[in-house]
Amino acid sequence: MVGLKDELLKAIWHAFTALDLDRSGKVSKSQLKVLSHNLCTVLNVPHDPVALEEHFRDDDEGPVSNQGYMPYLNKFILEKVQGNFDKVEFNRMCWTLCAKKNLSKSPLLISDEDAFKVWVIFNFLSEDKYPLIIVPEEIEYLLKKLTEAMGAGWQQEQFDLYKIALNTSREGLSAWELIDLIGSGQFSKGMDRQTVSMAVNEVFNELILDVLKQGYMLKKGHKRKNWTERWFVLKPNIISYYVSEDLKDKKGDIILDGNCCVEALPDKDGKKCLFLIKCLDKSFEISASDKKKKQEWIQAIQTTVSLLRAGSPPPHKEARQKRKELRQKLLAEQEELERQMKELQAANENKQKELETVRKQLEAAAARAAEEEKRRLQTQVELQDRFSLELEREKMVRQKMEEQVAQKSSELEQYLQRVRELEEMYKQLQEALEVEKQARQDEETVRKLQARLLEEESAKRAELEKWHLEQQQTIQMTEAEKQELENQRMIKEQALQVAMQQLELLELERKEALEQYEEVKKKLETAANNTRSWKDKVAHHEGLIRLIEPGSKNPHLITNWGPAAFTEAELEQREKSWKGKKASSE
Repeated sequence: MVGLKDELLKAIWHAFTALDLDRSGKVSKSQLKVLSHNLCTVLNVPHDPVALEEHFRDDDEGPVSNQGYMPYLNKFILEKVQGNFDKVEFNRMCWTLCAKKNLSKSPLLISDEDAFKVWVIFNFLSEDKYPLIIVPEEIEYLLKKLTEAMGAGWQQEQFDLYKIALNTSREGLSAWELIDLIGSGQFSKGMDRQTVSMAVNEVFNELILDVLKQGYMLKKGHKRKNWTERWFVLKPNIISYYVSEDLKDKKGDIILDGNCCVEALPDKDGKKCLFLIKCLDKSFEISASDKKKKQEWIQAIQTTVSLLRAGSPPPHKEARQKRKELRQKLLAEQEELERQMKELQAANENKQKELETVRKQLEAAAARAAEEEKRRLQTQVELQDRFSLELEREKMVRQKMEEQVAQKSSELEQYLQRVRELEEMYKQLQEALEVEKQARQDEETVRKLQARLLEEESAKRAELEKWHLEQQQTIQMTEAEKQELENQRMIKEQALQVAMQQLELLELERKEALEQYEEVKKKLETAANNTRSWKDKVAHHEGLIRLIEPGSKNPHLITNWGPAAFTEAELEQREKSWKGKKASSE
């Protein structure tokens, strides 16, 4: 019931959006009442005006309740639908409410009735989201079905150009844009209105009315055992037969279930191409027009029974579901690829940020090292200048002391003390040199660390390039798979076209054979009538003709009029011969 509810909601959505709005921008309560009453009528749902009035009671926010229309629609109408309603009548009611407001005023190649059928097909093929649209894949499927029904060739290049132009602007078409597309004749050039109308009707019967097969066949009666031509219509769980293909005078139904079976019968009673449909309570003998039709009907009925046993939907509905699942799968894969691309991009950006941070740290470390080196060199120069000055001062002191050594022995201890001070300064200078040596070793360690960080950066860049190559290979493999699927589809389409041509040749040969058969049949009837006419004449005059021949020597019969023309033996022989001919003619 969920699938039925979704189908009903699409048609109701068209009708609801076509209602006029009042000054406050809302749909008036009177229009919703009319819409609800019409829906209850066509869906065979009891109408509850009290619940309707209570739901749409007047309040401070306007004539429509703030609860909205959808809760009322679900609770009081859609949940009570049992499926015992005319879907075509329901769709036509919704079409009547929305067509006048939305249907294009420009002249179209299709009639209003065909536009209605295209609208119903749109509701069947459109996506389950609002506002309703039909995606390019479903547009291609519908146009292919129409082209096949018209007996024309499919123009794939033309549709590819149209699809590219469509994808650049939006995701799909609305119902009214689809009607304009089919009505414009863009994909049915060279076809007249009648051909397009017949194609639309055929696709409508298959997709909407679930007509799996239809055609004329002979059916044997159960009471009088006579053979009558009927128009048979095969649906997923029933075979209906009518007086003619206009479907006005229905003569009966054959209810199908998982216990039914169909089998071929040998020719009998002058009827050929026979097969039998066995049900639990009754069996039906059917005669097809030729062996090909017989095999097609047997195959179609067996397929339908198999689907009933498996509980599967009709083929076109199952195909629609598979197309939707495929689109959802492709969309999920595309989203997954986009997610992976974003993750890779985010990871790449993070790596770039990390590398930039490391680079800045290295630059800062290098700047600090350069500053330390500059200070160290400056200190060294200052120490050297000071040492030079001290040396010069020492020389001057030594000269003075050497000159005054004889005179100033008391100053010897001061001199020695000064020497010790100089030795201490020398030690300090040695320690300064050791500090300089250690600073150079630290500088070399920093340089090695910088080289190692640069190697790690190169390795990370190589890893990122490897991830990028793997991503490109994944995209190329996806494109190859798409190309392979496209090639397989093209091969199947070519095989289908060859089969259709062979079918048309067989149909022509069958018509020629029927014409020859009718001519031979007429000749046989004429010959039979002529033979029957001559036999009647001979039987009528047999006893009246007397042959003139020499008289017999045997004694003759004597009648009231004289001697008889035949002897008694000859008379008996002629009587037997005459009776035998009369019996054979009868």
